[in-house]
Amino acid sequence: MSYMALYRKKRPKSFQDVLGQDHIVTTLKNQVKSGRIAHAYLFCGTRGTGKTSTAKIFAKVVNCKEPVDGQPCNQCSLCKAMDEGRSMNVIEIDAASNNGVDNIREIREEVKYSPTEGKYKIYIIDEVHMLSTGAFNALLKTLEEPPAHIIFILATTDPQKIPATILSRCQRFDFRRISIDDIALRLKKYMEEENVDIEDKAIYYIARLSEGSMRDALSILDQCISFHYGKSITLEHVLDMLGAVDADIFFEFTSILNHQDSLKAIELVDKIMMKGRDISQFVMDFISHLRNLLVVQSTTHPEGILDVSKEHIELLKKQAKEVDGASILRWIRIFSELSNELRYTDQKRILLEVNIIKICQPNMDESRDALLDRVKQLEQKLSQGFMVATKEEVKPQLKVNPVNKPEIIKPKAVSKDIKRGVDLWNDIKLGFDPLLQGMLTDTKAGYLEDDIYYIVFKDAMLKDIIQKNHEGTIKEKIEEAVKKEVNVKFISIAEYEQKYKEIYGDVKEATEETDHIEQVIQFFQDQNVHLEVW
Repeated sequence: MSYMALYRKKRPKSFQDVLGQDHIVTTLKNQVKSGRIAHAYLFCGTRGTGKTSTAKIFAKVVNCKEPVDGQPCNQCSLCKAMDEGRSMNVIEIDAASNNGVDNIREIREEVKYSPTEGKYKIYIIDEVHMLSTGAFNALLKTLEEPPAHIIFILATTDPQKIPATILSRCQRFDFRRISIDDIALRLKKYMEEENVDIEDKAIYYIARLSEGSMRDALSILDQCISFHYGKSITLEHVLDMLGAVDADIFFEFTSILNHQDSLKAIELVDKIMMKGRDISQFVMDFISHLRNLLVVQSTTHPEGILDVSKEHIELLKKQAKEVDGASILRWIRIFSELSNELRYTDQKRILLEVNIIKICQPNMDESRDALLDRVKQLEQKLSQGFMVATKEEVKPQLKVNPVNKPEIIKPKAVSKDIKRGVDLWNDIKLGFDPLLQGMLTDTKAGYLEDDIYYIVFKDAMLKDIIQKNHEGTIKEKIEEAVKKEVNVKFISIAEYEQKYKEIYGDVKEATEETDHIEQVIQFFQDQNVHLEVW
C-alpha cells in the first residue's frame, strides 16, 4: 500500500476527534439527535481548522444506520463506505476549479434524484467563495427550494466574498484557530501511535509554527519524520529543517538592539547565517517576539492571550521591564516593512543589516522615530550628568548701578555684530560637545531684526529640547564669538516664515507649495535677509 500523508491518515472520523471546535460539534450533534437538520450550512475559518473533516463526519452521521449520541457508529455499511471514499451519497466539489455556471447547473439537475441508499445526498462545496457571480446565482435557486433529501455544506476561508443572498440561506459556523497546547497534545498522541521519538520542545515549536492549523502542523511533522527518518527528533533538528532559530536568540537580539550595539547585532546575524537559517523566517519570528513583549507590557494577565509556556512568559516579563514600549513599536514597524521588502530581493542579509544599523545608530537615520531615539539618548546622558557645558570667560566690564553695586555687563550686539555671528554659526557649533554638535547639525542662523540672533530648526520638537537644556551654553558661545551681549531666539522654520511675514509682508504663494521651505529661504535671500539654504 502506498504511503498516506499524516494529515490524511489522522483525519477525524467522529465528532469527538475534531479538535478545538466544541461550539460547532455540540450544535451539530444536537441537530442530529433532535432531527432538526438544516438544508444548507456554511463552514468558515482559516486553513486546517477542520472544516472539511467536520463536513464529512456530519455527512456520515446523517446517513448512519445506528448513530450513537449524535455520533456516527463507524461500523455500518454506510459509515464504512464514507471512510473508504466510495459513498455515492456524498459529492465533494472544489469550487476553485469548478466555478462556472455549467458546473452548478449539473448540480441542479442531479439534486432531483434521491440517494441510492440512506436518507440524504450531501454536496460539500469547498472554497465556495471562488464561484463566479453566475454560478452563485445558479446555486441560489437550489438553496431557496431544495429537495428534502439534499444537504449543502459550503466551506470557505473567505466568507466576505460570498453574496448576502447565499449567506442568508445557510446556517453559519465559524471555525476557530486551534490553540498551541491542543495541537501539541494531539501531535504527541499521534507520535506515540506512530512510534516516533520526538522531543516535547520540538512538538511545541511545530505547534506554534502552525498558527492554529492542525493540517499545517501535521505536514511539518511529516516532513521532519522523513528528514530525520529513524532518528530521535530534537528541536535543533526541526530548526535545521525549517531554517528557523531558537527563541533564546530573540531575547539576545532584543537585548543587543536595546543597548544599540550594532557590532554584536551584525555578529549575531552572521552566526544565524552560518547555521543556514532563513533571514525571512528570522524576521517574522522576531516580529512575533516583539509583539509578545508588547502584550506583556500592556496587559496584566498575558497568560490568557499568549500561546507560550509559563517559563517563556516569565522571560518575556523580565525583558519587558528593560525595553520601553516606544522602542518596541518602532522596531515592529521597521521589521514589518523589512519583512515585505525581503520578498522582492536577493540581498536579504544586507537589508537586515542596514535596518539593524538604523536602530542601533539613530544619528544615521533621519526619520522621526530615529529623532525620538536620539532625544532619548540625550535625556539619558543628561540624567546621568554627562552633558556638562564648559564656560569660557569673557572679559567683563564693570558698571556702577544706582545703588553703587558693581555688576558684570557686556556691550550689546548691533546689526553688524549679529550678521557676523550668523556667518560664524558653523564655526560656533564646532565648540560644543560632540553629541550637542550632532543635534545642531540641521540648524542655521539668521536674523530679521537688528537685535535678535535667530537659531532656526527644521524640527520643532528638537528645538524645544535644546532650548530647555542648552540655551545658556549656546548663548555664551555666540557671545564669545561676537564679543557682545546677544539676544538669542530659538525658532522653527515655520515660525521664522511667519515672523518674516509680519516684518516684510506675505511670502507670496510659497506656503501653497508642498515643499515650501526652500522657496521661503529664497524669498528671504531676495530681500537681503540672511539665512543659508539647508
